[in-house]
Amino acid sequence: MNEKINLAERLSQIEPSPTLAVNAKAKALRAKGADVLNFSVGEPDFGTPEWVCAAGKRAIDDGFTRYTPVPGIVELREEIVKNYAAEHGWNYTPDQVQVSCGGKHGLYNMAQALFGPGDEVLVLAPYWVSYPAIIMLAGARPVIVPLSEDKNFDLDPEILKQYVTDRTRGIIINSPSNPTGSVLSLDSLGAIAAMARENNWVVISDDIYDTIYYADGMPSHILDADPGLTDQVMILNGVSKSYAMTGWRIGYALGPAHIIAAMNKIQSQSTSNPSSVAQKAALAAVAGGHDFAAMMTVAFRERLDYLLGEFAAMDGVTCVEPIGAFYVFPNFSAYYGRKAGERRIDGSVAMSEYLLDEALLATVPGAAFGSDAHVRFSFATSMDVLQQGMVRLKKALAAFNPG
Repeated sequence: MNEKINLAERLSQIEPSPTLAVNAKAKALRAKGADVLNFSVGEPDFGTPEWVCAAGKRAIDDGFTRYTPVPGIVELREEIVKNYAAEHGWNYTPDQVQVSCGGKHGLYNMAQALFGPGDEVLVLAPYWVSYPAIIMLAGARPVIVPLSEDKNFDLDPEILKQYVTDRTRGIIINSPSNPTGSVLSLDSLGAIAAMARENNWVVISDDIYDTIYYADGMPSHILDADPGLTDQVMILNGVSKSYAMTGWRIGYALGPAHIIAAMNKIQSQSTSNPSSVAQKAALAAVAGGHDFAAMMTVAFRERLDYLLGEFAAMDGVTCVEPIGAFYVFPNFSAYYGRKAGERRIDGSVAMSEYLLDEALLATVPGAAFGSDAHVRFSFATSMDVLQQGMVRLKKALAAFNPG
């Protein structure tokens, strides 16, 4: 192997996705016979709906296996536009929609089209692990804005202002959030909208969990706070979480036509187009409404209530109640600096490693999300696995010396 060939400088700042790395390690341990309980993976444990799978099979049988238009088939883009008009009253046209190879790819296209060297992009922490990396791959700098657990991870606009400079070009918001499950209040969104107007920022609204929501109605949105901000808002969504279609790799973006056109130029020189078969399956999913997501949400709510009760009973552990998504983000910092046997825990990475090695629990350290006090648990798994996991977790925590 010739290691004399240098890699691109931009890679020096980028780490592999920690959630995928933990998932891979858990699978490797399982392959060796270890009884690992996996709370790391961010995908629904339900199968893709039958009618969606049938649409994909039909596409294959019909020979729909060729290249498609770069932004995605027009029928899918029209259905996406129709849904947003019906559900939100927001009027887009198909040329304001790009279908991509998953939501992550859509965000990558956005960053490449919008940001460059010298630009700064505000990222609320805790954040999804890929936001900073995708911004850096565009040559820009992520500016991390901390949210407080004491405020249920809602935004304090006065704190946000402290991180704004004359280089700020935009902000990424994710509500409901991965990893916290928190939702930004309408007041906070209104403050973001006002600052975006004043400073001509682009607001990237990652809405991938908008159908997994535990309160009434739908989560507040930046366009609810300021319906006239459509020229500065990019919406990111997809079918992976709402329809248990993570492996189908279909995401989509809506926004101003000139930004979508720029993203299409980038996509034309990278993937050309998303999978033709997966697009037909996604069309069936989007046209099928939200009954499937509602069914999953009922199951997720039961699991969430169980976990919140378990964490509330654990000494030294606090946990903000999620309002959406399928993650809990408990705070284990009371255990930092303590030992279990000869093993000393100095942060979330050490805690996650300890839980995997000693309790065979796969979790994701909060440091990967910009909050070292926490560890993320996905509850997109069965109640039986959750119950086994909590027994193991309590036993693992009981092994620590007194704080």
